[in-house]
Amino acid sequence: MSNRLKGKVALVTAAGQGIGRAIADKFASEGAGVIATDLDASKLQGLHARLHKLDVRSEQDIEAFGRDIAREFGAIDVLVNCAGYVHQGTVLDCTDKDWDFSFDLNVKSMHRMIRTFLPAMLEKKSGSIINISSAVSSIRGVPNRYAYGATKAAVIGLTKAVAADFIRRGIRCNAICPGTVESPSLEGRIAALSKETGRPPDAVRQGFVDRQPMGRLGTAEEVAWLALFLAGDEASYITGQAHLVDGGMAM
Repeated sequence: MSNRLKGKVALVTAAGQGIGRAIADKFASEGAGVIATDLDASKLQGLHARLHKLDVRSEQDIEAFGRDIAREFGAIDVLVNCAGYVHQGTVLDCTDKDWDFSFDLNVKSMHRMIRTFLPAMLEKKSGSIINISSAVSSIRGVPNRYAYGATKAAVIGLTKAVAADFIRRGIRCNAICPGTVESPSLEGRIAALSKETGRPPDAVRQGFVDRQPMGRLGTAEEVAWLALFLAGDEASYITGQAHLVDGGMAM
């Protein structure tokens, strides 16, 4: 441990598993005071963090949570927006309900969180916001990710807009764009695709591996290392960018 985030307070959404949990763990190991949230609070157990149940789709929940955090901590230093959902299918498989849910969870949740926690960052004149986007976005299209790719492209646009608006006021806002990463979410998609197509789970998994030029899946910890860099002072001259950690997927 090098205490790269010593003295900083970091809030991480969807910290119960996968990339969110890896980031919360990494930040805590580097000295940050971590506030970890998830819709399912039971998934947060074991984290060295202040644990909170939070529905990022609820404006009322976020506003109440924001007031509690402001009373206890004042301004946070780092906000990491990890909550997301992967819709499977093309435009022909996407109902209005699918589309609206995907944008509400993947994009509007970030809007709600930033709108709530940015004002105190502005008063402090410093803050790093990190949004989890994807290589599957405006960077690259892949089959059967119609709604997902659209939302993750929107996340990149949102990130650049926030960065541009507050670049002279001490705020940095960046996006992380992972390739395919080992996670409980991926395991769920593999199981669903196996059931839908009749293909063995190992064959479905291999399909995900095969689209990665490195010939392997990424790990959540590899994404967390990039988040650590963007959260810390080493990245103080970096804002408004979409940072790939994708095993060459976007080449």
